[in-house]
Amino acid sequence: MNILLINHYAGSDILGMEYRPYYLSREWVMMGHNVTILAASFAHIRSIQIDVKRNFQEDIHEGIRYVWIKTPKYEGNGFGRTRNMFTFIAKLWVNAKKISTTYKPDLVIASSTYPSDNYPAHRIAKISSAKYIYEVHDLWPLSPMELGGMSKNHPFIRMMQHGENYAYRHADKVISILPKTKEYMQSHGLDPENWHYIPNGICDEEWENTTDIEEKTEIQINKIRSEGNKLIAYTGSIGIANALDNFILAAEQLSNKKIAFFIVGHGPEKDRLIRLCNKKKLSNVYFLKAVPKRSIPKLLDMFDILYIGLQRQPLFRFGISPNKLIDYMMSGKVVIQAIDAGNDIVGEAGCGISIEAENPEKLIESILELVSKSNEELLQIGTNGKAYVLQNHLYSKLAKDFIDVI
Repeated sequence: MNILLINHYAGSDILGMEYRPYYLSREWVMMGHNVTILAASFAHIRSIQIDVKRNFQEDIHEGIRYVWIKTPKYEGNGFGRTRNMFTFIAKLWVNAKKISTTYKPDLVIASSTYPSDNYPAHRIAKISSAKYIYEVHDLWPLSPMELGGMSKNHPFIRMMQHGENYAYRHADKVISILPKTKEYMQSHGLDPENWHYIPNGICDEEWENTTDIEEKTEIQINKIRSEGNKLIAYTGSIGIANALDNFILAAEQLSNKKIAFFIVGHGPEKDRLIRLCNKKKLSNVYFLKAVPKRSIPKLLDMFDILYIGLQRQPLFRFGISPNKLIDYMMSGKVVIQAIDAGNDIVGEAGCGISIEAENPEKLIESILELVSKSNEELLQIGTNGKAYVLQNHLYSKLAKDFIDVI
């Protein structure tokens, strides 16, 4: 089967985020399918930007054909990003026949975060007599409305809403990464029989072929452990949404205990949080720089407890599927999850403690409960998470599930 996947932000193990298109496509190639990814040359979440000389420039990576659409660079979420998005969509639309003739897709997947790529995806599918799938990462335009406070009457939101409704009415199938979206999508025109849930996942091969973390970082962590501390860590993006003030407040309240708190990564809130810890004169909070993706398994293995939190947002009623949480569980470590969401993966797996978002008292209580357990008890709890991931979140399984839906 010839699969054409349209994802504005698609990356790879080399380029960085977004990873899901790469992992699914690699599995499909190994299953014997031909996979082409259409992506924008510039995307803010990609670690490495593509030097594109012409539209429809092709690269082959691990059997996947990447086709780069030349788009303008931008910063932030203003007009530049909007221009980038609509340049990508317009070039797909205008070249729909060329794309169909060149790549002869049997399956066309619209997979960008925003829904406007569904217009060219559907057009290409019709020209090709192919199946047309809409893969939903986030609910747009609901996300910028509820998280960004944009009015439903804003011209941008109205365009996005039209695109979302169009997709639900015309797609042969809808794949949702979030587990609780069926009723919402049905209210916008989706036949509920066409709804399917396929969450984010991990590649087990990467957990077998890891790279070491920097020796200096390893020595620092081991020294702190040797002083008799239990180690609790947050890893990943350091932004407002991650609600790390409560993590630091817990560290402050537990400063007289043998517990060390680590924040690993980078992001816009990092400098402010460092200043906050300095102001509070906290000696039990350590900030480490982000590690390469291949080193994450080695890093996570050095801690006793892993923490994930998010601000309290009504949008999470549709469920969550964070890659970070799946990595935590795959590491076999105990997890504290401080998120109010429509699903509770940690609770389902029995691999830690789920508490309400932005509640420092509950966080402190959970930390004390876990550090009172023996290493053997923590290992047993953490093992539940790894078993759950291996059963439900391997990309080899998810890629097959995707094809089975078709």
